[in-house]
Amino acid sequence: MSFVPDPKGPPARPTDPLLEIYLERRANLVRFFAARTGSRGIAEDLAQELYVKLATRDPSVTAENPVALIYRVATNVMLDRARGEARAGAREAAWRRVAHASIGGEDVAEEVPADEAAASRQRLRQLVDAVAELPPQMQRAFRTHKLEGRSHAETARIMGISVKSVEKHISAALRALTEKLGR
Repeated sequence: MSFVPDPKGPPARPTDPLLEIYLERRANLVRFFAARTGSRGIAEDLAQELYVKLATRDPSVTAENPVALIYRVATNVMLDRARGEARAGAREAAWRRVAHASIGGEDVAEEVPADEAAASRQRLRQLVDAVAELPPQMQRAFRTHKLEGRSHAETARIMGISVKSVEKHISAALRALTEKLGR
């Protein structure tokens, strides 16, 4: 394979007949890959891998039907990629079986450690108890706004008080809860 530079024209093109055919049919090859993989991005990657395979092959390898050879190499490139992805998937699955605990087929490695979950439940219980100790109007405003997710205006309408009163109740509730819970 050799390149013939043209000082006045576009960049040099390979004189290798297989590479010339590849360049002429690149768009068709991308469509060939895309139809089989369902992804234009993967198809572009495979077309590039095909070019590398063709450009780095033994130049003495020729064929009576170079187009058929290109498509055969293209199919092999695609199969190599699929096999590699299958091997990677199998390695990942084996690693997960070894490195992760599962219960009922569900991966539980991402779960919060038991001590953190227990501490969170304890903090939640403390918060619920502290909210229960708030004065009734303050408690109602806090629950409606913070726990039910209603706006200040909606909370005011539900409680039959002004928005300013709701803001004061919620502010006072937050101060009381912060003092009570020490956070």
